Amino acid sequence: MRFVFSPPADAAAGLLTLPFDQPLEDWRDPRLVEVRQRGISRHVVRFIADGGEFYALKSISERLARREYRLLRALAEMKIPAVEVVGIVVDRWPDADAILVTRFLDYSTTYRALFSSPRGGQPTDRLLDALVELLVRLHLSGFFWGDCSLSNVLFRYDAGTLEAYLVDAETSEQHPNLTNGQRSWDLELAAERICGELFDLQAGGLLPAEVDPLGTSEELQRRYLRLWEELTMEETLRVEEQRYRIAERLRRLNELGFDADEVELISVEDGNRLRIRTKVAESGQHSRQLFRQTGIIADENQARRLLNDIASFRGYLEQKHGGPVSETVAAHRWLEEVYDPAVAAIPAGLRDRLAPPEIFHEIMEHRWYLSEQAGQDVGTTAAAQRYFDTVLPQVPQPLTTAMEESTKPSLASTDDWAEAADGMADSG
Repeated sequence: MRFVFSPPADAAAGLLTLPFDQPLEDWRDPRLVEVRQRGISRHVVRFIADGGEFYALKSISERLARREYRLLRALAEMKIPAVEVVGIVVDRWPDADAILVTRFLDYSTTYRALFSSPRGGQPTDRLLDALVELLVRLHLSGFFWGDCSLSNVLFRYDAGTLEAYLVDAETSEQHPNLTNGQRSWDLELAAERICGELFDLQAGGLLPAEVDPLGTSEELQRRYLRLWEELTMEETLRVEEQRYRIAERLRRLNELGFDADEVELISVEDGNRLRIRTKVAESGQHSRQLFRQTGIIADENQARRLLNDIASFRGYLEQKHGGPVSETVAAHRWLEEVYDPAVAAIPAGLRDRLAPPEIFHEIMEHRWYLSEQAGQDVGTTAAAQRYFDTVLPQVPQPLTTAMEESTKPSLASTDDWAEAADGMADSG
């Protein structure tokens, strides 16, 4: 038996004691965990909680396991949202399948859970946008998925939006570039599989009546084609307008989360033809900035929301003290006086419902809603308590029940900054 783990692999050392000498479907290890409302899988998949981490183990042929191991590592290097591969176990006994080990995505959810317990209305639009963006990112990076389906994706809330993460890459192929035919075939396969999965939900009474499986799969294709066109279209520019038009096009690319790898202007009869080679942007600019300032790990939209709140808090401090306050001081005080108290106040039984930055974002949204109703700023403390009492308990239970809270925020005792600001408008 051989274990091949990707570095750093020390956190997964406890996995070596699992009963790999037995078929995965026969395991009775106490570390096994059931995942509610999981997607459909054609392979045996089991889930393990070990050392405060959560792992998915899939029984699959050694050829496919090695292929998926390599492709998931390549996706990680290219910053494509996908589950993190930990390693593979091979040569268990003659003719036995290998086992692929991936790290389960914290605070993630499945499409079945999204439809059975919708938050903020039925999730079709957000789900399609997330899935289309993931598929386009893969295609721009030269990846043919071959098995795009709702079951092969995990979703995570990011300041009210959804981000899609690839889970299964066993049928994927990596190329320098994809042809239009490869992209079209991948998109057609995705539409077919997603339509079937939605019909399955409909048969189980889990799909909202207004969601049409066939119409949704067709909308997936339309949204993909619109996004692909926006990212790759060629356009003819008059010489006198090309400077601002190029800048405008690049700005749109950046807003969509992509970068220009190469800009080419080709002289034609009526001007210059603009051709842009688009690449996947290195995501996480706001996440990295937030981590540098506060040590908080958050997804990109969450980080943007929290940075806006820090900026508003900095303005409050400068107004209060009548002089400039450095970004570092403002971030430290915001963490101590605003964020940590709010997170520390989350009831113990509800702490694992959402990631702490997502809960903080939702508290800020709830504060705005309550302030609109009251005609005045209700403050973060009051909004948080109302949120904990009425909203957070309605968030579906997490997919797993064995994950332990790995970090706890420090407890601060200072007053809430917004309440001290005598009715300042909602931050952010």
